[in-house]
Amino acid sequence: MHLPEYIDFSLAAATMLKGITAEYLVRRTYPVQQGDTILVHAAAGGVGQILCQWAAAIGATVIGTVGSAAKRDIARRVGCTHVIVTAEQDFVAATRDITGGEGVAVAYDGVGADTFEGSLRCVRTRGLVAAFGAASGPIPMLDVASLGGLGSIYVTRPAINAYTRNARELGEAAAALFEMVSSGRIKISNPRIYRLADAALAHSDLEGRRTTGSAIFVP
Repeated sequence: MHLPEYIDFSLAAATMLKGITAEYLVRRTYPVQQGDTILVHAAAGGVGQILCQWAAAIGATVIGTVGSAAKRDIARRVGCTHVIVTAEQDFVAATRDITGGEGVAVAYDGVGADTFEGSLRCVRTRGLVAAFGAASGPIPMLDVASLGGLGSIYVTRPAINAYTRNARELGEAAAALFEMVSSGRIKISNPRIYRLADAALAHSDLEGRRTTGSAIFVP
């Protein structure tokens, strides 16, 4: 990709994969509309921060989950109207309470094992769970028949390769992302930088959910 002048290489490294993931989730996996109420897990994470800002700019009400109280303010800064700290609250009950029992239009779940089954119970009738990652471990096996009893909901496992199949799709996704960044509607936080020699520490921090935003390696 040719980077615009206002995107340097460090910002690109911190933004491209996560930003294009957010792009296809919010524009193509489930096209978020003004007035929608959505759920974003790990709202303070790299994808979460971009996705929340994008959805809020469209006019959605964003419910974000975070793993600790220390991340609550980050989620609020990136556009979450409601923030659920999963260490303190049952996110299913809280989401249902916020939505008056109806549930959300879509739950974006990049956490996986710890949240997937709960996400199924957070969406409204004929709503969608987009399980795009598994940061906490593999997504549990799904009994498809159970989806009927949950309100005939939909489940998808979107992957970036299916949304950037060729140069045209990649270019359109990147252009949409760059436009949101250049307009100021999406602000990218400075990445956390690790030396390659500290790779084990980076993995430990990720596994311990001690990171926010993006992390990049430098020589």
